[in-house]
Formats: sequence, structure tokens, C-alpha cells
Amino acid sequence: MPEAKFVLKEPSATEKTLVYLFYNYSNQRLKYSTGERIHPKFWNKTKQRVKEVAQFPEYPEFNQRLKNIETAVNTCYRRLLNDGKVITPDVLRKELNVELDKERLTSKPIDLIEWMEVEIEVLKLNRKPRAIKVYEGLKNHLKNFSESRRCKLTFDSITIEFYEQFQDYLQNEKKLLNNTFGKQIKTLKALLNIATEKGINTNLAYKSKLFKVIQEEIDHIYLTEEELSALYEKDLSNKPYLDRVRDLFLIGCNTGLRFSDFTQLKKENLYVKNGKFEFHVITVKTNEKVVIPVKSVVKKIWDKYGGELPRGISNQKMNEYLKELGKLAEIDTITILKKKSGKEIRERICPKYELITTHTARRSFATNAYLSGVPAISIMKITGHRTESSFMKYLKLSPELNAQLLSNHAFFN
Repeated sequence: MPEAKFVLKEPSATEKTLVYLFYNYSNQRLKYSTGERIHPKFWNKTKQRVKEVAQFPEYPEFNQRLKNIETAVNTCYRRLLNDGKVITPDVLRKELNVELDKERLTSKPIDLIEWMEVEIEVLKLNRKPRAIKVYEGLKNHLKNFSESRRCKLTFDSITIEFYEQFQDYLQNEKKLLNNTFGKQIKTLKALLNIATEKGINTNLAYKSKLFKVIQEEIDHIYLTEEELSALYEKDLSNKPYLDRVRDLFLIGCNTGLRFSDFTQLKKENLYVKNGKFEFHVITVKTNEKVVIPVKSVVKKIWDKYGGELPRGISNQKMNEYLKELGKLAEIDTITILKKKSGKEIRERICPKYELITTHTARRSFATNAYLSGVPAISIMKITGHRTESSFMKYLKLSPELNAQLLSNHAFFN
């Protein structure tokens, strides 16, 4: 017999936590977030209901809601059974969503943050941890905004006025960069599209041109071929941990692979075609295949380790070591970076090595390859840029470098 159980997501939490439904049937289990939240001190684990106490006067409505969900899941299960359907957890979840949405759409306005918490749990089934982290970041910003401005966020409250208030909060109150605000709006629009397609949201104000995603070009560095040579030639025999980091980083600088890919290269990625070496890689982020010619410096590093490259460390730790490495290699040109937060322009002046990160490798590859005359379309096949305009923004070409590049063109001779 099917059995419905209600349990807390975090039974030891010190604040409200989600209530989950576990529905066990035919040796299968559906895990479903009810969207309801309760402080653990008010929860009766044995009865799987809220305690009937004066401190929580809403207990009758809360418990009735759980009863309605239990009734709904039993109804959905029997309906699918009677229709002769194969009842997988995903099939049952979709049926239950439809059943419960009928109730939601005729009841009080849906709390946006609570819906996001439930939807994020669903997205965890087929989205990568990195994407989930972005959704969680937006949810936390919205939650803090709601508390700061003392306003309850529902789907109907996402208007142009909300956009302006949220922008003021992030840029002027929290002092975040304009691009950070743009990223939050882009993520919010993506989630609202999901809610709209599911029939949960009918407010389309977010599709207005005024509800725009701000994206400003920001300064980044790249390492020149001379600076990369300085890194390669630096004697690090007394610092083996930096030696390993340097070698991995140089592979990234000469292949254009992301950190998640150049730290995971294996013997199986190396191929020989017509006497020349190539890396064949299925990228982690986009799950696309790229084929990259292996430069001589990369082959020397590869042979140094017999094809068993050093084990990758965390991105954060590698960024820390790269700055130490850059300082030792005397990559210390004074560099000025500017970023905008609202109307404020933040300027940072520092030696170049302080700005080196794992992503500098990818930018260095793209820029140096372009300066060497490699066609943009060929570089894009490796970097994964879809359009030439987005690729050109990625390159770090100063006006001086651009003029130097053009001076070698036949048009200027």
C-alpha cells in the first residue's frame, strides 16, 4: 500500500525549514517539496504534523494543507493506476504539480521566494551545481531585499518599480557592481520564464524593454607570450607546489580550455593525427567536443609527467598560488582596472601578478592566438563563442596592440 510521510528538510535548523513529502509505493519513492516551511520546535515528528500549540496559532490551516497534499498525491496515484500508466516518480510529480496548481491558482498570491526554493529543488535534478549556486545566490539577494525594504515578493510584485528598487538596493545600498545586478536580473528572468511556462505566473512585466539586463565591458588582463615564457623558464625546483601549478596553468594558456577541463586532462585525451598531437576533449561546462592542436610547450609539459598531469587543486587555491607565481616571474607591470557600481567608478592600481587567475589562461590563449594571425572563427571553435561580436569582447586588445596588428596588414602597406 502507498504510504505518505512528511519530514523536515533540516530537522535541526534554528529557523524555518521546508517540509518534504515522501511517497513510497511499489518499491519506489517520490520526494516532493510541499513549499511549506515550519520551525522544527513546532513539528511533531511522530504525527508528521504541526504541534497544536498556542505559540503557532496557524496550525489548523497548516495541517489541513498537508492533509490536502496527501489526499492529492493519493488521488494522482490512483488515477494513474486506473489509467494503466507506468508510475515513475517523475510522472507522479508532474501529475501532482497539476493537481496542486489548480488549488494554488485560485488561492492567495504565490510567494516568489518560497516558489523559488521549491523550483530550485526540482532544477537540481538536471542542472549542474554551478547553475544551482547562481539560483541560490539570486534567492538570497531577493530574500535580503524583501527584508530590507519590508515588502513581500509575489509574482505580481515583479514590476518595473520593483526593478528600479532592486537595482537601487544592489548597486547603491550593497555596493555591488553593475554587471552583478545584470546577472541577477538575467537569472530572475530565466526563472520567471519557467514559472510562466508552467502557468504559475501571468505577470509579464519582466519582458518589458525597461526590465533590461545590464552588461558593461570590464577590464581583464591577459599574459603576453613573453610573460608566458618567463613563467615557463622560471626555476621552481625549490617550490614543487608552484612548479605543478605553473605547468597546469601553462597548459590552459596554450589550449584555451577552462579550469574545469585543463585540470582533468588524461592520456585518453591525447591523439596522434598525421604525426601531430591533438587533444580531444568533451568540455564540462557545455558538454561539447573540442579538438585542439598540441603546441610544443604543452607536449614538453605532458612528457615531463608521462601523461599523468598533477592532480588539480581548488580554483580558489590555484588563484592564490598564481599570484605568488607571477610575482616570482616578475610579471609586475603596474596595471589599472576600472569597474562601475551605479555611477561610481572603482579604480584599482596594482602590479599585474595580483590580477592573475585561472581564467587568465583562457583569455591569454584567445588573445595571443588572434595576435598571431589565427582566424577568429578557428579560435572560436576552441573557446566555444557563438558569435564573433561576443568573441571580440573577450579579447584583450589595447588600441596600441590593435594598431600593431593592423600595421602588418596589406591594406596599410
